[in-house]
Amino acid sequence: MGRTYLFNEEIGSWSDWGRVFQSVPAFEPLAAHILRREGLPDAPLGNLTPGTNAVFRAGDNVIKIFAPAESGFDQSADMRTELFAARRANRLGIASPRVIADGCVEDKYRFYYIISEYIDGRELSRALPEMSERDKLDAARRLRSLTDRLNTPCEPFNDIDILTDPERSRRWDRYPPGFRAEREEYIRSLDTSERVFVHGDLCGDNILIGSDGELRLIDFADSVLAPIWYEQALIAVELFDFDRTLLRGYFGEYDPERLAKLCLDGLLIHDFGGNIAAEHLGDPDGFHSLGALFGSIMKKIN
Repeated sequence: MGRTYLFNEEIGSWSDWGRVFQSVPAFEPLAAHILRREGLPDAPLGNLTPGTNAVFRAGDNVIKIFAPAESGFDQSADMRTELFAARRANRLGIASPRVIADGCVEDKYRFYYIISEYIDGRELSRALPEMSERDKLDAARRLRSLTDRLNTPCEPFNDIDILTDPERSRRWDRYPPGFRAEREEYIRSLDTSERVFVHGDLCGDNILIGSDGELRLIDFADSVLAPIWYEQALIAVELFDFDRTLLRGYFGEYDPERLAKLCLDGLLIHDFGGNIAAEHLGDPDGFHSLGALFGSIMKKIN
């Protein structure tokens, strides 16, 4: 007789993974096995905000099951990064989920996993539109306090180099050739020697706000060592969408041109920069030079 598996879907590509990674029925047997293996109570699975990997709530815990190598993207490196980063945040006293367990299950595929505590809170992206100006200022100041503790010098924890990894430029591929060539030359001229730990994806889905007003950070899989403006550019452009009250709460009384330069530099070296610029600043086909992108940022800030 053939072996009986806990997970019975076919994964041979990234599209296969995308088809099933949010499916509770597909992952229930595997998740139940993992919880028992770690001595944790069994609980019905519930969907959480989708990301890249299979993430479910199970009672007071969150179980993240990483995409197997057969998906075309081996996520084991992301798991190691997330473990290091989450435990670092725990040590620093930054409000974030406590890591409870991690491991690997050899099933139909090799599944790496992390179990962490469930944090009750509302995604900041959903809360911001309903906030008063005063509440926005307070939330932005609280976030700055968190990132000031987080964005500090740190020992190397993965092999990612933000400038030389060719995969990190692929989101700029849809921009005009002249823009891409100018970007490559420009980022080589930037001084990126002062690198700190950055979360790397402080979007509104990865920041939870509790009923007490406290902010909690989740999902550290995109953490890298980078200049501090790598983090701050994403916060200003994607999370805040250039909202002046939020910008003032986070950056204080800022100089528009200096902030625009920070946003430009941070986007140009950010793994998600090309997508963020397209979503918040305009059609990539319209940016034939860095000057055009800078001009669009200035218009948003002013």
